[in-house]
Amino acid sequence: AEPLGAVLGYLLLAPILTQDVLGLLFAGVAGIMVYISIDELLPAAARYGEHHISIYGFITGMAIMAASLLMFMAT
Repeated sequence: AEPLGAVLGYLLLAPILTQDVLGLLFAGVAGIMVYISIDELLPAAARYGEHHISIYGFITGMAIMAASLLMFMAT
């Protein structure tokens, strides 16, 4: 079902799928994934008493991602 849906979706959306539209879609999906991760994982970490460590890891991961994006944009 998924390959068929992908083909049908591509055929219907191909005329409007530009690089800008794809960038916006990927940004939206990334934001949703970050929200779900925070919403699910931080409460679970708090239940186990390690929420400070998970927050430090979250912030460190965001900083590493930002630094790597800046490095690739410079090239």
